[in-house]
Formats: sequence, C-alpha cells, structure tokens
Amino acid sequence: MIIGIDASRANKKVKTGTEWYSYNLLLELSQLDKDNQYFLYTFNNPYGRLSDLPQNFTNKVLSWPPKFLWTMLRLSYEMKKNPPDLLFVPAHIIPLISPQKTITTIHDIGFRRFPHLYSGLELKYHNFGLNRAIKKASTIITISEFSKREMIELCHIEPERIKVVYLGFDSKEFKPIKNQEKINQIKEKYNLPKKYILFIGRLNFKKNIPNLIKSFKKIIIDPKFEDYKLVLAGQPETGYDTICQEISEQNLGHKIIELGWTDSEDLPYLMNGAKLFVFPSKYEGFGIPPLEAMACGIPVAASNAASIPEIVGDAALLFNPDNIDEMAEKIKQGLGDQQLRQELIQKGFEQIKRFSWQKCAQETLQIFLNQK
Repeated sequence: MIIGIDASRANKKVKTGTEWYSYNLLLELSQLDKDNQYFLYTFNNPYGRLSDLPQNFTNKVLSWPPKFLWTMLRLSYEMKKNPPDLLFVPAHIIPLISPQKTITTIHDIGFRRFPHLYSGLELKYHNFGLNRAIKKASTIITISEFSKREMIELCHIEPERIKVVYLGFDSKEFKPIKNQEKINQIKEKYNLPKKYILFIGRLNFKKNIPNLIKSFKKIIIDPKFEDYKLVLAGQPETGYDTICQEISEQNLGHKIIELGWTDSEDLPYLMNGAKLFVFPSKYEGFGIPPLEAMACGIPVAASNAASIPEIVGDAALLFNPDNIDEMAEKIKQGLGDQQLRQELIQKGFEQIKRFSWQKCAQETLQIFLNQK
C-alpha cells in the first residue's frame, strides 16, 4: 500500500504540540513499518532525522512560492496528479482534493466549546477545517476519550468513525537528571532562582494563565513560600495582553519570569530544576507537559478539566481551574508536604508507562492497515 503523509508540520524547525506529534509519529512509523511505501509531502526540504529515513520512505518536496494555502491548493494538486492509496493528515486541515481513504487527526475542538477564547480568524480557520474533515475523512483519529465525546456531542460524528490513539512523550530526554551542574547551567542561562514553580505551554486564553497568576499571589503571601517564583515558558498568543495586565495588576513583575520560546533541549533541565510543575489549562485534547514533568520526577498540580484527569490519573494534584483558592492550596500542598511529594513522584513514574510514541505509532499503523 502507498501511504501519503502530510509531513509539513513535522518538518517545522519550531515545534509545538501538533508538530511534535507529527514528527515523533513519523520517526516511529519509519522503524515499525518496512512493508508499505510512504510518501512524505513537505513544503521545504526535509532536515534532521526526516532527511535520513528508510528506503520505503520517500520525501516529496512540493514547492509553493506563497507562504499560505499549501495544504489546500498545492497538496490538492499532488493528490489529483499522483494520489496515494491512503492519505494521512496529522491535523484537521485536509486538502481540497483528497483520496477516498483519508485519515485525519483532530486533536481537540476547544474552539467549538469555548469560541470566545479564540480570535475571529482562528475560529473561521478551525471551523472550516473541522467541517471539511468531518465530511471528507474516512476515519478520524483523536487523542483522548474526552475529545471523542466532545466530537460526538458537539459535531454529531458517528462514534465508529472516531478512533482514540493516545500521544506519547520523549522518554529519552525527559527523565530524572543527576547532573546537577548542567541543571544549574541551564538555570543560570535563564536567570532562574533556586525555587520555582514551572509552567510550559503556549501563553493564550485556553491555558488559564491569569488565574494561575492570581493563585500564585495567594501562595507567596504565605511566609513558607514567599521565596518562590513562577516561571512561564512558552510563546505569547491570543490573550497574552490579558496575562501582562494581570501581572501588572497583581504587582508581580519581580516574581514572575517569562522565558518566551525555549530551546527544546533545555526543557528537561528546566523540569528537573523545578519544585513543582503546574498545568492550569481549561481545555486540552491531551496535554503532554504534565507527563514530561512526571517523567522527570517532578510533582504535578493540574486542572480537573477536559482530558487532563484522563491523562494524569491519580498521579497529580487536581484543582478546579476557576477556583483560585483551591488552585493555590493544591500547589502549596505539592510544594510543602514532603510525603505527598514522594507519593506523587512514584505515582507519576507508574502513570507515564501508559504512554509512548511507539505505542502511538503501532495503533496508528493498525488504523492504516484496517483501511484496506
């Protein structure tokens, strides 16, 4: 079988959730499947490990001078001219022309549940892609049982069309690091204190950072936690101005450190240097960062919302993302109760065994093969 994959996201040098999913899934598929022929469609020349894949993986660079509508138009032209037996798009924007057997991954539909958290342009883009995916895709992959329920409820998709495949995380990079000297070097690089609470993720409405800031203000009022700082690692997006306003109103400019976009190779060291990882998001289709923190042996406090309880299980302290006092209390427990911290760390090591990119690729490949 000839399997075509939109690898444009996997080939981006700056990666976030969907890009890392695409990238790691491709690498694992290249190790698992030696029987089928793969065409990887990209906007630019592949780089790094994507340029050195097995012989049954062929890179097809589809040149397209504009910086937009590559998937809609250029990939559509390729599908019309040289269609594969099956097309896989690891996001919910599929080309205008696609094979009958087209599989797409819809990570979440937060824009349908909370449209006010997105800009008008984002809403148009996401809804257009979602409606086409629902109409054209032969099978839809999603990344949690929560997201599957959301799609059934809000989009009225037939349950049998939706397959749940959990994401993984990079267990080779995210692990307890004993090299304290290297951890200290990374902390010095970002001018970080000895004690800090860490958040990693995009700085947008959905991530609920304003409530985290209000909660943090309550935490450091307590003398036991007054020397802590809050570290925000992630690029600003829609809603960032609200975050800046909240920091100013709470007079916390001296206690909150913004790292912006952070080198991926530094993240395991930032995790290992933190006293606690906090994930206050109101809506996630999955949520990889809490698993990465658990893999590093760091206690996690997270929202009791969306897919997050499904992913973290009983290995995290859960709080109502809209209850600032509860959030503050859970974070303080995770910082101050040493016995609880050790229990969370051990539970975290057990929880992460459920997730891997290899398992994600195996289940995805089976979905491909079932299309025959």
